[in-house]
Amino acid sequence: MVVGKSIPRVDAYDKATGRAKYMDDLCDRSALIVKILHSTIAHGYVRSVDTSAAEQIPGVVKILTCFDAPDRPFPTAGHPWSTDPHHQDVADRLLLNRHVRYYGDDVAAVIAEDEVAAVQGVRALKVEYEELPFVLDAQEAMADGAPQIHENYDHNILAHTSIRKGNYEEAVKEPGLIRVEGWYDTPTVQHCHIENHGCFAYEEAGRVVVVSSTQIPHIVRRIVGQALGVGWGKVRLVKPYIGGGFGNKQDALYEPLCAWCSTQVGGRLVKLECTREETFVSNRVRHAIRSHIISWVRPDGSFAARKLECFANQGGYASHGHGVCAKGMGAFPQLYPCDNVEGDAYSVYTNRPAAGAMRGYGIPQAMFAGESHIDDVAKALGMDPLEFRRKNLMPVGYVDGFSKNENYFDTFNQCMDKGMAMIGYARKHEAYRNQTGPVRRGIGLAVFWYNTAVWPISLESSSCRMVLNQDGSLQFQTGETEIGQGCDTAYSQMVADAVGVPVEDVHVISSQDTDVTPYGTGAYASRQTYIGGFSIKQTGTALRERILNIAHEQTRMPVSNLDLVDGQIIRKSDGRVLRSLGELATESLYSLEHSQHITAETTAQIKSNAYSFGCSIAEVEVDIPMCRVKLLNMVNIHDCGTLINPQLAEAQVHGGMSMAIGYGLSEELKFDARTGKPLNNNLLDYKLSTFMDHPDLMAGFVENPEPTSPYGTKALGEPPACSGAPAIRNAILQATGVEFDQCPITPHVLYARFHEAGLIQD
Repeated sequence: MVVGKSIPRVDAYDKATGRAKYMDDLCDRSALIVKILHSTIAHGYVRSVDTSAAEQIPGVVKILTCFDAPDRPFPTAGHPWSTDPHHQDVADRLLLNRHVRYYGDDVAAVIAEDEVAAVQGVRALKVEYEELPFVLDAQEAMADGAPQIHENYDHNILAHTSIRKGNYEEAVKEPGLIRVEGWYDTPTVQHCHIENHGCFAYEEAGRVVVVSSTQIPHIVRRIVGQALGVGWGKVRLVKPYIGGGFGNKQDALYEPLCAWCSTQVGGRLVKLECTREETFVSNRVRHAIRSHIISWVRPDGSFAARKLECFANQGGYASHGHGVCAKGMGAFPQLYPCDNVEGDAYSVYTNRPAAGAMRGYGIPQAMFAGESHIDDVAKALGMDPLEFRRKNLMPVGYVDGFSKNENYFDTFNQCMDKGMAMIGYARKHEAYRNQTGPVRRGIGLAVFWYNTAVWPISLESSSCRMVLNQDGSLQFQTGETEIGQGCDTAYSQMVADAVGVPVEDVHVISSQDTDVTPYGTGAYASRQTYIGGFSIKQTGTALRERILNIAHEQTRMPVSNLDLVDGQIIRKSDGRVLRSLGELATESLYSLEHSQHITAETTAQIKSNAYSFGCSIAEVEVDIPMCRVKLLNMVNIHDCGTLINPQLAEAQVHGGMSMAIGYGLSEELKFDARTGKPLNNNLLDYKLSTFMDHPDLMAGFVENPEPTSPYGTKALGEPPACSGAPAIRNAILQATGVEFDQCPITPHVLYARFHEAGLIQD
C-alpha cells in the first residue's frame, strides 16, 4: 500500500528545474498582445470611446470597444452546469461593458503587435462617461434610494436565503436568559497567487482554442461557448501547469474576451495576461461579509436561541453569487446546534470588484464571526471558552437534514486535545490570566466546520481514464486539476493501490485538454481527493479486472486464483509470480490471436458529502502602547480522514495557516470613499504576511477514516485557512480583555479599541 506514505511530489523535479510548462511558456512569441482599458469611475455609462489617436500608434492592430461587443450576457462562476434553470448561475457579464459597475471594469481592448504598442494604445483611448452615484457598502446598497447597480434586483439584493428552526421568538422569553450580541466585519482580500491569470487563444480547423491558467477547464470551455454564442464543441480549452489559484481561477476571468479578440483578428494567436494590479481589481476578490449574531444563553452555558444576519459584499457582478454567503450561514446552525435558530443571508451588489470563490468559500468569514462570538459569549457568562465549546459543539451522531452529513467521531474534542498538548494550552492559558502591564500574552482557540465538495447543491461527477503501456506502466488522466496543491501526487498513490502497480509506474497527465481529457469539473470545494477517489477506485477496479481476465487467457488460471500485486501477476494459491504486467501487456497488444489495447474509463457520480473539522490555537504577545501584535505560536489540527500523503497534507496546512495569519492581522483591499478607486492594489501597499510574520507553524492530524469515501479521505485544501484568524483574535482577547469585532486587527484597529477600553490614554 502506498496510500498513507509521504512520497515525493510527482511534479517536484520539473517545477524545481524550470521544466514545467506554464501558460506563458507555451505561448508562441509571435502572439498579438491584448491590453484592456479599465473604467476610471466606480459607476456610470460609457457615452463614447475616441479611438483615433490609438489607431495611429505603430503596432496597433485592432481596437475593440464596449460598442463592438455583442450584447450577450453570460455567467462566469466555476459551478457545474445544470439543465435545471434554477441551478444555473446568474448571467450578468458582457465581454466589454457600457454600463460600468466598479472602478476597473472592462471598457475596451487594444490588440497590438507587442506589449509596448498595446499599452500605448490603451493610454491613447479617450472615454467620455456619464457618472452615476455609487455605493461601496452592502447594507448601504440595500437602503431605499441607493444607486441601482443591476436591473431587476430590488435594493441590489442578488439573493436572500433564510433558516428557520424551532420558534426563536418564543424561546427568547424564557426567564433568566443572558443576551449576547455582536457585529463582526471581515475584509475584502485578494488571493495573491504567484502566477497572475493569463490565457492565449487562436482559431484552428473552424474552432477556437484557448490555453489558460485556470482551475476549471471543462467549465470554462462551456462559458466561452456561451459568451461567443457558439456550440460548446467548437471550443477547446487547454490547462497547463498553473502557479496557484486559491479560487480566483475558479471563474472564467478573461478567457471569453481573449477568445473573442482572436475571432476579431481572423483567428490569429492573441495573448491576454493580467498585471498584478489588474489581478487585484479586475479578477475576483473574497467577499467582505458583515455578520450580526445574537445568542440567548442560559446561566449553565446552554443555548436557548440564536440568530444570525450576514451581508455579503458581492461587488459589481454575480460571479459565484450567493453560494459563498449561503455556505457561511449554513455552518451556523450545525457547528453549535440549537433548537431555536433564525438565519438570514444576503448577497448584495455594490460598486466594488466582483467577489468570487476564495480558499474557504465563506467559512473564513463565518468562523471569524462565529468563533469570535463564542468567546464573547463565554466571557459574558464567566465560563472558560474551551469548556463552553465542549458543552455546545456538534455531538457525535449529529446528522444534517439537508446534506445528510453525519458526525461519526468525537472529532472536535480529539482535535482540541491534540492541539492543546502540542502548544501547552492549559499551562499558558492559566499563566496568562488577569495580566497587567504594557506587554501581555494570550492564547486563543477557534474551531472550524467544513463541507467537502458541493453535493447536494450541485452536480458532483468525476471521470477517469487509465491506459496500460507495453512495459506495465500506465497513464492516468482526470478532469480534476493540479493547481499546485499536490493532487497529482495523491492521485498517483491512489491509482497505484487501486490497480496494484508500483507508484513509479503511474504516469499522471497533469495538463487538461477538453478535447481528450475525461470530464471533471476541476479544483474547488476541497473536493479533489474525495471526489476523484471515487472515479479512481472505480476505474482502477475496472482496469484491474480486465487485466486479470487477460491473465486468465494467457495463463489458463481461473481469475479467482489470480491477483495483481506490485506490477506482477500472482497465483494466489501458492504466491507464485506467473508473469510481469509488462509481459502481459506486450503479449496482449501484439497477440496474433487476440490483440487488444488494455484501457479503462469510467464516470462516477457522487451523491454524498463529508464533514471536515478541526481547530486552530494561537499564542500572541500584545504591546499595548505600540499597538502591535506578535504571533508567537500557532497550531492547526485537522480531521480530514485518512491522509493520502502526510507530507503533502502538512504543506497544505502550512499554506492555509499563512493565509489565515494575513487575514487576521494585515490584509485588506482598501477603497477611496470619494471615488471608489482601489488604494492598495499592489504587493507593496497590500500587506501580505511573510515568513518574518510567521512563528514556527505546527500542523497536526486526527485520522478518523471517512466512511463514505473509498480511501477514507475528505476535505483538507481549504480548512487550514478557516479558523486561524479568530484564534488570533481570541488570543488578543485573553491577553487584553478587549473584544475585536473586525479583521484584520491592524495597529489602527488596536489603537481605536484600546483607547475606547481605556488601555491607552490621550
